[in-house]
Amino acid sequence: MTVETSSHILFYDGVCGLCNRLVQFVLRRDRRGQFQFAPLQGDAATQTLGHFGKNADDLDTMYVLADGQLLQKARAILFVLRRLGPPWSLVSVFGLLPTAVLDWFYDRVAKNRYRMFGKSETCRLPSAEQKGRFLS
Repeated sequence: MTVETSSHILFYDGVCGLCNRLVQFVLRRDRRGQFQFAPLQGDAATQTLGHFGKNADDLDTMYVLADGQLLQKARAILFVLRRLGPPWSLVSVFGLLPTAVLDWFYDRVAKNRYRMFGKSETCRLPSAEQKGRFLS
């Protein structure tokens, strides 16, 4: 797995409707191409997250590998939105809240995401122009 040092990797549940919507949201707004994407169900996630002592089978957690640091759950989402710039970066004000509070809200959504946003049988395949931004 080769990743440019200037890019960040967003690890997401590839069969989750909400997670796939988030990936599409980021793809449309990440004009600088600073994010790559890897489904938790892939080898890149298993290897990378294992290096940090995390289990890619924990599909309730979104991760972002940023500058050698692994962010998870709400902190990962806030990092992504901050990097997308205004107006999305304005939500970074929530970063002032304790991680436990942020993750409590994150966990409520994660627990109900399949029911609320659906679940696919397989991971979504990227378009030809997006393919280079996805790791397997």
